[in-house]
This record gives sequence, C-alpha cells and structure tokens, in this order.
Amino acid sequence: MNEEYETLLNAIENKKAVLGVVGLGYVGLPLAVEMVKQGFTVVGIDLDPNKIDRIYRGDSYITDISSEELAACMETGRFKPTTDYSMIAVIDAVSICVPTPLSENQDPDTSYITMVVDQIKRFMKPNLLITLESTTYPGTTEELIQHEIEKLGFKVGKDFYLCFSPERVDPSNSKFNTRNTPKVIGGTTEACLKLGVALYRQYVETVVPVSNPKVAEMSKLLENTFRSVNIAFVNEMAMMCDRMGIDVWEVINAAATKPFGFMPFYPGPGIGGHCIPLDPMYLSWKAKGFRFYSKFIELAQSTNDNMPYYVINKTATILNEYAKSVKRSNILLLGMAYKPDISDLRESPGLEVYELFKENGAKVEYYDPYASSFVDKNGVTVRSVEYDLARFRSYDCIVLITNHSKLDYGTIASLGVPILDTRNAFKDYARPHIYKIGHSVQHVTEPDEAVLI
Repeated sequence: MNEEYETLLNAIENKKAVLGVVGLGYVGLPLAVEMVKQGFTVVGIDLDPNKIDRIYRGDSYITDISSEELAACMETGRFKPTTDYSMIAVIDAVSICVPTPLSENQDPDTSYITMVVDQIKRFMKPNLLITLESTTYPGTTEELIQHEIEKLGFKVGKDFYLCFSPERVDPSNSKFNTRNTPKVIGGTTEACLKLGVALYRQYVETVVPVSNPKVAEMSKLLENTFRSVNIAFVNEMAMMCDRMGIDVWEVINAAATKPFGFMPFYPGPGIGGHCIPLDPMYLSWKAKGFRFYSKFIELAQSTNDNMPYYVINKTATILNEYAKSVKRSNILLLGMAYKPDISDLRESPGLEVYELFKENGAKVEYYDPYASSFVDKNGVTVRSVEYDLARFRSYDCIVLITNHSKLDYGTIASLGVPILDTRNAFKDYARPHIYKIGHSVQHVTEPDEAVLI
C-alpha cells in the first residue's frame, strides 16, 4: 500500500480523520451522531436549510435521536452541519445516505446519488474513501460512482477508495440502533474493503465484510424482498381466512408455537416505509436486464398493493350490516404512519386507503398522535383531527391503520362505533361492533329479524 493509504488508515484508527455524511435524514443523522459520539469530527451535508438550522438548535426531527442527544453532539464542537458541498474538500471519508425512490413507472430513481457524485467530482481530492449506504440495485456502486470518478483520472483502490454498506435503519426500534446493528460492507478492491471495515468498526459493533459491492447491494434487496414476499403470503392467507370464516390471527398465533421451521408474519392494510415497498422492485428491475423475470416479486408486490382495496371492500361490507354505504359515510382512519410510534408517512398504505375512501364518496378524516399532516394527491394539506372521543363517536366507521402504542384501545372500543381493525390491535376488546381483516364479518341482527327468530 502507498504512503497516503497508510496515512488515511492511521487517521481512521486514531479518530483523526474528518468524516462526512451526505443526507441527514432517517439514515444519515443517526449515523453522523454515532460518529461524533465515538470521537470523530463530522461534516454533515444536506440541502435542506431547515434541517441544518434545527440541528444547530439541538432540535431533532428524527424519532431515534432525541433533542438532548443531538444537542450534546453539537456541544462537542465536532459536528458541523452545512448545505455547502465544497466541504467535501476537507473530508477524508464520506458516507452517502440519500433517498432512492421509485419513479412513477416503478423504475429506480437514482438521481439523488447522481447529484451527490456530481458534487463529489467538483471537490474531489486524492485518497477519499466513499461509502454508499443508499439502497439500490446491484452494480450501482461501480456504475454511478466508480466509473464517474475514474473519468477524472483517479484509479479506484489507488487514488480513491469505494465501498457499499447498506443501511439497516429500523425507525423506533428500541433494541437495535446504528451502533449495535451488524453492518455488511463490500469494497471495490481489497484496499477499499480494508479501509471501509476499519472505518465502520470505529462506530459499529459488528462489521460483516463481503467480497464485493454487488454482494452487499444484493444482500439488502434479499432482506427486504424476503419480507415483502412473506407479508404478501400472509395477506393472501388473511383474505382466504376471511372467505372461509377462520380467524387468521388465531391461526398465526397457533402456528408460531412451533419452535422451528416457522417465522410469524402478520397481515395489514398494505406495506409502507422506505424499504419494503421499494427494494423488491429495484431487484426485479435489475433482473429484467438479464432477461430474468421474478414471478414471486411481482406477485408479492401486486398482492400487497391490493390490500388497501381489500380494506375499502371490507369497510363496505361492515357498513352494509348497518344499512349504510361507503358513499356519504363519515370515516375516521386511526393512525396514518407506516408503522407504530413514528411520524414517518413514506409509502404508508394509509395514504392510499384515504384516497380510495374519497374516490368512493366517503367523508374521510384521520387521527394520528405522531403524523400531524400530509399532502394528498391533489396537493392539498390534510391535517389530523384532534383526539376527541365525542367526535370519534360521531363517525359511521373507524378504520385502524396504525397500531400506535399510545392509543387507548379500550376507551375507543367502548364508543360503540363500528371498527375495522387491520392490525389486531383491539384483540383484548372483542365486541360485536369490532371487526378485523382476516376474519369474516359477523352478521348484525336487526330488531325486526330478532322478532322473526
């Protein structure tokens, strides 16, 4: 190895290297905070000036980072948030943590990565270690970063170093965080991998080296495609059990008592978040370039995408029992975030459920103690209603979308309003007016019918 390489390695091991994080969102901010905690000087780059201002004020916008924790990092003087990409010139190792959404045609949108690479090229210096963390298709690291920087005359593994290490952030997970979640990393060359492992071992307890970036990229897609396929399977089982008059939740709990060979997954109103709805489609898209067509992935995506429609149809069946229709009914969606106890609305199935109810003529509102507002498909800002039990009692039906732990399920159940529970959150409050997906609708006996019996 050359002298510059050894200098960078020593700087990393002695925590003298200046680290950079591009993208200070759900992945980047916790990563930057952990770097600072472990003694590094960190430059955080994000184009949103509001985020930068909040970081300087110690005001966290990320569930997993408390404002107190963020303020403590700022007090060290070693965390330097900025919107200025020219700061790349003083960074020794940079981690790219920008979004990789899907386009309207369900193709990968890597424009954020491309934009960052363009900025790196402007301020590129020799011996920079670049690690991409954004989830993407196998081959992205070489195609969008290595090839572009080599056009400047830099040689990977000699003049700069390149790795891929997929993020594994699980918002609101109280057990696993940036520090204790094992980190997979693949280097473009042996020298790249050695540097990357040395760096990540400074602030991640367990680092898992793999042979190249493609393996690391594929590992992340496998993780979330596995989840997507299994969620789709149990969603289909839920619809099957609904048809057959069997409680799918009881079935899953019974099967889960087997101590081997079974892993429980649970149905819901659809899939959401920054990974499961997107990652399988990245893999499917890339596979098509090799003339390989994954029926499992496409079928799983279709099944999961159909769940909001199932929720609407199930609600219509429930309302029919009360001689009502979806049209002109007052519907309350309980929860809107894609998972419990966070405010994240990315790809939340509740957004699609909301739009479908509107399309079917319902007057629909929502309550979420975390997610205060969202913008609908027409660009209109929709705000959460206040927590008001008297108001909740006035709805024709309540549809539970997100099972937030702070919701008082017993009190809401006692209101007597028909409830469609898509998460089995009301399992301890079984009453005739509480229904759930994966189980057939109980027939409501009308007063006139009772006389005839």
